Amino acid sequence: MNLFSMLDISGSALKAERERAEVVASNLANAETTHSAEGGPYQRREVVFAAKALPEQGFAHALAAASDVVVRGVRVERVMTDPTPPLRRYEPSHQDADAEGYVGYPAINPIEEMVDLMGAARAYQLNVAAVQSTKAMILQSLQIVS
Repeated sequence: MNLFSMLDISGSALKAERERAEVVASNLANAETTHSAEGGPYQRREVVFAAKALPEQGFAHALAAASDVVVRGVRVERVMTDPTPPLRRYEPSHQDADAEGYVGYPAINPIEEMVDLMGAARAYQLNVAAVQSTKAMILQSLQIVS
């Protein structure tokens, strides 16, 4: 694995963690949304990561096949909707109350969302540090050559 492949891997992780943080922020912003465009309360969303494989053709694939090293990264496979049913609160005067006087609220735990957001921020920071370390190694390699 070369140093530029390491930059690609860290770059893909930075992009994936940024999207994860955006989804978590959306969950927090809509924690009290009782009426969404789909109808009903907002539903919590979660990011699912997957390995990013090399393309089946090209120079990078040929190098990976020759060295028996498959260089991968991470990507967002999908953003899935949490199937947890909404929380029901008795508020008969609310505009979204059903016939029994209950309003459906998103099943979002702000503490869990904050922990997810802190995890995404920490993973982002670690990948930034990996990019900086790789950059330093590349610069040192250039100094050795010259």
